[in-house]
Amino acid sequence: MAVITHRISDHIFGIKIDRPEARNAVNGAVAAEMEAAIDEFESDQSAWVAILSGAGTNFSAGADLKEIAAGNAASLRTVRGGFAGIVARKRVKPIIAAVHGSALAGGCEIAMACDLIVASRGAKFGLPEVKRSLVAAAGGLFRLPRVLPRNLATEVILTGDPISAERAHEFGMVNVLCDESELEEAATVLAMRIAANAPLAVREALAISNQAFSASEDHLFALSGDAMARLATTEDFREGPRAFIEKRDPHWQGR
Repeated sequence: MAVITHRISDHIFGIKIDRPEARNAVNGAVAAEMEAAIDEFESDQSAWVAILSGAGTNFSAGADLKEIAAGNAASLRTVRGGFAGIVARKRVKPIIAAVHGSALAGGCEIAMACDLIVASRGAKFGLPEVKRSLVAAAGGLFRLPRVLPRNLATEVILTGDPISAERAHEFGMVNVLCDESELEEAATVLAMRIAANAPLAVREALAISNQAFSASEDHLFALSGDAMARLATTEDFREGPRAFIEKRDPHWQGR
């Protein structure tokens, strides 16, 4: 298996790229199995948050250049997910990237396709494609300027030089910075903070926030109203105020 799935806790789902011998570079198996892993996560009613990580010493080196050289570039994409089965994937549940070592080229784009990033000190992010007369075609050229200041993102894109996790954290690209030995724990703690909330409300909020830079305020207000109307018909909508009044933790059902 090139991608492994496992349950981390009751509501937290784990996805791991497992090609450490190739620095978790993306080949056809990774792309296909990543799409299947996200399918599994999305369809599991008890899984509310996922953590995506890489085996070995790196998160991912991006596309497997041996596959590209062999004429198999198309296999690195899936119809629904795009590169690595994830960068263009439409989904409703949040995914946290747990990054150590290098997240370069397509590896950086995989991390940015997730909703939040936890990184270890010493990790690095970069889009070195221009050094090989390529462009970062899996989302990096427009996602990086959304999570970093424009001039810094432009520097990373045009020089091809990586940025440290410390600097990425300073400017908000990385949510949590930790020692490498604490990476799994730090990602799990963040996932648990999300999973403590009403899962349907989290998904509605994520869908709207993802459109913050592309939709008008009028449209976003309409989407917010529609989301509230949908939530008002659910059991969890009634449970939230009831738990507050009764001074207890809510018991979310995800319905």
